[in-house]
Amino acid sequence: MQIIYNILFEVCFILSAPYYFFRMKRRGGWRHGFGERLGRYSTKLKQAISNRDVLWLHAVSVGEANICVQLIKVLQPRLPNLKLVVSTTTTTAMSELRKKLPAEVGRIYFPIDRRAFVRRALATIRPKAVVLVEAEIWPNFLWGLQGRKIPHFLVNTRISDKSYKGYRRFGFLFRRFFAGFTGVGAQSEPDASRLVELGCEPSGVHVFGSCKFDGTGVSRDRLLDVPALLRTLGVPEGAPLLVGGSTHVGEEEILARLAKRLREKHTDLFLILVPRHAERGREVGDALAKQGVRFVFRNEVGGNDPPREQGSLDCLLVNTTGELKFFYEEATVVFIGKSLAARGGQNPIEPAGLAKPIVLGPHMDNFTEITAKFLANDAAVQVADEIALEAAIDDLLGDKPKRDALGQAARKVVQSNEGAVERTVDMILSGTETAGMVQKY
Repeated sequence: MQIIYNILFEVCFILSAPYYFFRMKRRGGWRHGFGERLGRYSTKLKQAISNRDVLWLHAVSVGEANICVQLIKVLQPRLPNLKLVVSTTTTTAMSELRKKLPAEVGRIYFPIDRRAFVRRALATIRPKAVVLVEAEIWPNFLWGLQGRKIPHFLVNTRISDKSYKGYRRFGFLFRRFFAGFTGVGAQSEPDASRLVELGCEPSGVHVFGSCKFDGTGVSRDRLLDVPALLRTLGVPEGAPLLVGGSTHVGEEEILARLAKRLREKHTDLFLILVPRHAERGREVGDALAKQGVRFVFRNEVGGNDPPREQGSLDCLLVNTTGELKFFYEEATVVFIGKSLAARGGQNPIEPAGLAKPIVLGPHMDNFTEITAKFLANDAAVQVADEIALEAAIDDLLGDKPKRDALGQAARKVVQSNEGAVERTVDMILSGTETAGMVQKY
């Protein structure tokens, strides 16, 4: 099986390499750390892990990276002598890890799942245990862990309908991988049942809820003063702010259209658009310009800029990364992206933890369980289309008590579901102790 997989991987890797490198170039910063994707690491990292027991955590993208940050906050005090290394796949997630993790935590790019790259990475880092956030199943990497008898954990796991069908269809390959996990933390009972069906040991599967409920709230580190920024842009004090968070293709135009109509009633309404992928900034800007929207890019606004004339702008287009939470903190109403013109949805927990009124589109497939909790507790509004979205936002902008009630209900849902990170860390420590790896700590 390994021979067949590696032959197919080589073929697919060669064919997809141009697209793969194009995407990295488009996102920017791809040269820095590129060797790490091939399993080649700096002398500085090698020296930092020399003669140290290493716990390796892996996060695919930004959402998983933030979970790793929360896990490390709990792990570090309990394992003070263990060297922690976090890997990721995307440059945006790496940016988050560099900003949010202490210097002593190693940050690397995950190796491409080519056998030679994986072997080189494992031989260099020599992890005592590995933690994979969400369903990250890379055959060569997992074969490498199993062959070296390294305890490995799957945490904050959600198995979508599509993934479940795929794993079952290729059960001859994936069943062994699921069976090899030392411990698995599932987000819900249905996820746990699916994991057992896919091959996980029933005794090793635990339902902890979503780790994304942890770590919300107002930021202590004021990396961006949004009120001061808005004053510079000429936004009147107290003006209602509509924030479109992690928007995808088509949603920015929808929000711009309805914001223009809503200004006939809510005259000072200001729109803040934060696309999920910052590299789409120019594309989104072109679309806004065609609608006649008066906007400015976030990276064109400096702290020493003279204030603009009041009411001279309609929209701020955020083409930077890592600042969404600061805009959520000041929002009057929040729209969750990838839920109207795209499918899957983005994470609604962050604005909910800030007690903000949330409006969702119909396509929250990637957050089904989480969305159900909010809707069941009257903690979010879900709409079917652009017309319904405009009506919902109009209603909330004109009814402060309703906004407050919706926001408080959302925060209550978050608070009642916290604790998954602590439970996950307990599972990791228990599993590594059973395996005789880190009990001395």
